[in-house]
Amino acid sequence: MSEDAAAKRRARQTVNNLILALIASLGIMLAIILIVPRDDSNRIQKVDYKSIALEAKASSGKQIIAPELPTGWWANSARWSPKPVDAVQNWYVGFVGPKNQYIGLTQAFNINPTWLAFQLKGNLLAETKKIGLYTWDVYQSTEVHNPPKTKDFAMVLKYNEHDVAIIYGVARPQDFDTIAKAIQIKLMERSK
Repeated sequence: MSEDAAAKRRARQTVNNLILALIASLGIMLAIILIVPRDDSNRIQKVDYKSIALEAKASSGKQIIAPELPTGWWANSARWSPKPVDAVQNWYVGFVGPKNQYIGLTQAFNINPTWLAFQLKGNLLAETKKIGLYTWDVYQSTEVHNPPKTKDFAMVLKYNEHDVAIIYGVARPQDFDTIAKAIQIKLMERSK
């Protein structure tokens, strides 16, 4: 065998060995992926927003809204902000629906026009909507986003001179109406 033929053989053997090593590595990686169990459960935990609302009410003296949710809905977050940077105390709770809808509720106390304008930034008043005894202002984004953003649609209820409830999110209009009715029920219970 000539020296040139031996060099060619060694070069081919090196390429063959690299290909075999690559196939073996991919096989081992595939086996690891298939063998290792994965937890596919929801990582976002349910939050007991009603007990958090009671704590917020006790510490603030404010009438915190904690509406009854429709079947299949749950809260993924709830918090009272007693000293926010913008100086407007607020209660926030996030609701998740059975089809992964999201509706956030922000209840704010002693608001000012600047605070409300900032919350609705990029949205314009589209209509007013009477639901039960209350009239909600409906705001929609001036831009169309795909997929929709959380604050592309919002409903605002000024239930007294200085306080508001804002609901916003990504859900069907019927879902917003249902949550709005649940909020109103709590407001009516409170006024009794």
